[in-house]
Amino acid sequence: MAPDKPSPVAEIPTDELPRTEEEWRVRLNPEEFRVLRQHGTERAFTGEYTDTKTPGTYVCRACGAALFESGTKFDSHCGWPSFDEAIPGAIRYIEDRSLGMVRVEVRCAHCDSHLGHRFDGEGFTPKDARYCINSVSMRLIPAA
Repeated sequence: MAPDKPSPVAEIPTDELPRTEEEWRVRLNPEEFRVLRQHGTERAFTGEYTDTKTPGTYVCRACGAALFESGTKFDSHCGWPSFDEAIPGAIRYIEDRSLGMVRVEVRCAHCDSHLGHRFDGEGFTPKDARYCINSVSMRLIPAA
């Protein structure tokens, strides 16, 4: 019997993460680098996972850390994948005042890459939170 195949994306051990932005630039394609490392945003309604319903786990595209379970994804019709709950400990929260308003930036707790923003109080789900995440910042690992 053949051994189980490893997951297509496995979390990169902390001591193997790139240490400089130049090392990240080599590891990521230009759009991934712009969003994940330069805090960019992909255009609305263009992301790979905006309308995806596939069961599985969304992981950080930069380091492979698990971020969101597909059961927490919902249709917010905002143009980006939306989740109402992150995997505990997966997200780091940063106050963002970059657009003349206060928002909450969400970053991968493992590699500190930019994922998107969290908005509270909109009433979309009973958890009353919307993680608005760039598709290019994550990868879906389908459930077995």
